[in-house]
Amino acid sequence: MVRVIGLALSAAVLTMGAPALAEDEPRFCPTRPNLGGSSCTTEPGRVHVEVSALDWQRDDQADQREDRIVTADILARLGIGKNSEVQLDWVGYGRNRTRDKAAGTVDTVTGTGDVTFAIRQHLAGDKQKPFSAGVQAFVTAATGRYPVGAGSWSMGIIVPVQYELTKKVAIAVTAEADAAANQSGTGRHLAYSEIAGLRYKFTERVTATAELSLERDDEPDGHETLALAALSAAWRPTKVVQLDILASAGLNHAAPGLRLVTGGAILF
Repeated sequence: MVRVIGLALSAAVLTMGAPALAEDEPRFCPTRPNLGGSSCTTEPGRVHVEVSALDWQRDDQADQREDRIVTADILARLGIGKNSEVQLDWVGYGRNRTRDKAAGTVDTVTGTGDVTFAIRQHLAGDKQKPFSAGVQAFVTAATGRYPVGAGSWSMGIIVPVQYELTKKVAIAVTAEADAAANQSGTGRHLAYSEIAGLRYKFTERVTATAELSLERDDEPDGHETLALAALSAAWRPTKVVQLDILASAGLNHAAPGLRLVTGGAILF
């Protein structure tokens, strides 16, 4: 009789636990490859690692052409609470090549980039709700030589908002305001941007995003407004691995002409 009761209790426990296990999907939400931000945070005790294997950008102006290549741009995101995470980003290697078209001279700078520390807080939204929002504050230490690094410390705040129109289509808006480093290496100035994106989910593993970005940079030596358009795609071969690519193009004279980024993410 005792054995029968024990078997019945075991079966009941297994039956109750089965749905929970089936629904226990990892919260895997890389920020990359989009231009905009994300409100999604890493689960407590888990780590997201995001890497740009290659980030190439060309800025072709009337007087000079600048090519920048960044590799080993590594972002680590650690969940510290139900809706909170801390981030550490480091640019492992960068190469900036500037050619003066009039003089024909070439200046090349290589080295490591800056280190950025950030805190992200998810404010609203869950899997069952179409609306989500968050806030992220960051500070960057000037550990890299300009122009691979910023040349001085900077800080800023990012506010991402997303709304799922359907199970496949979502719109997102990211606002950002920075105390950006001056090109002179001394002092800071205001820079702010707005990024709007439209994401389409082809399958649970493949998504694509189209974005428009408008940024105002009040650099003391010359105020600029930069307009960009970007297309990105992400593929998840497993539930904790992502491979992605992003391509962007400048829409006005001030913006860099072309940019191509490839890389991926993994959840531990």
